[in-house]
Amino acid sequence: MGTKVLVAEALGKYDTIGIDCVAMNVNDVICLGAEPLALVNYLALAEARPEIVRKIMVGLRRGAAESEVAIVAGETAIMPDVVKGFDLAATVVGIVRKSKIISGEQTRPGDVILGLRSNGIHSNGLTLARKLLLHSRLDHRIARELLRPTRIYTRNILRLVRSDIEVHGLAHVTGGAYTKLKRIGKRAHVGFRLDNLPQPPWIFKKIQSTGHISDREMFRTYNMGIGFIIICPKEKAKRVQALIPEARNIGHVDSSNSVIIQHEGRMFEVEKW
Repeated sequence: MGTKVLVAEALGKYDTIGIDCVAMNVNDVICLGAEPLALVNYLALAEARPEIVRKIMVGLRRGAAESEVAIVAGETAIMPDVVKGFDLAATVVGIVRKSKIISGEQTRPGDVILGLRSNGIHSNGLTLARKLLLHSRLDHRIARELLRPTRIYTRNILRLVRSDIEVHGLAHVTGGAYTKLKRIGKRAHVGFRLDNLPQPPWIFKKIQSTGHISDREMFRTYNMGIGFIIICPKEKAKRVQALIPEARNIGHVDSSNSVIIQHEGRMFEVEKW
């Protein structure tokens, strides 16, 4: 789970980090239109801490229930020579018919880009956020916000791919943020113009102002309020929104071979191929 575990340690709150662990796996699996089936987890600790392990398992169970995935196995290891506190990892196996894989290759200029809101910072860029916002003292409000669990999109996306609505691409806005669209762009030889993004939640503005970070770098590092992207033909967008009412039109596909973002009246390129 990367350095988000350090925020959990600082707050002494361990019952949500397991949700993040599940979320970061299943949200990636569904990007291909696959259904997550089974999860295996691995927990390494510096010393035996039964109560903390129990709380971590509470989060794993909650995440698994929300994503409808089975935890089929796991391992706990005590390794003081390797870890100082604890580290949590998992692997998820999913299934999809070969003919139903959503690779992004069908994406075309004119397609609509729909976004699903994030639940805050999710599980990326925590090292930068911690060093900027928690380096001198523990601000409980900020620490709780950084620890807010990653949103799980499984039910919405599986409902979509199981419908007869044509979907051209799916992307989890995680590490690398909007540069993630390069995977689809290179395959389909298209670009993306995101000109209707929502205002980012306050935590991103706090990170940016404290670290004097450029808009471009923020959108290359953080989800900035959108955690998952759906790409579909323009004529199918309203059907997607009827099925997933929260889906917001955030832009369109073009032929630029780049990701262009419009934010607060400024336009800038975050990735090119």
